[in-house]
Amino acid sequence: MKDLSEKKCVPCEGGVEPLKAAKVKLLRRQLHKDWKIAKDFKSIERSLKFKDFYRTMSFVNALSHMANTEDHHPDLKVGYGYCHVTYSTHAIGGLSVNDFICAAKLDRL
Repeated sequence: MKDLSEKKCVPCEGGVEPLKAAKVKLLRRQLHKDWKIAKDFKSIERSLKFKDFYRTMSFVNALSHMANTEDHHPDLKVGYGYCHVTYSTHAIGGLSVNDFICAAKLDRL
């Protein structure tokens, strides 16, 4: 089985069901321990800390490049020394495999 970070996102324009809680928990095990699942199972979030603004923005730029390559984009909250990343597939109102693929790729940055 391919590691999540080696997979590619597939376009999602709706029409499919969000992942069920059991599948979310299973996929979560393949990610860094800092990823948190929302109580409603509709998103996953990770907070990262950096030494300074330059390093924060360098990470954000690398993440932006990966997101554009995968055509799957996170919601970000960014400030001096931190970046909060949230993945959810808005077209389906919950989580898809794409969210976990991108989270795994973020873990490798």
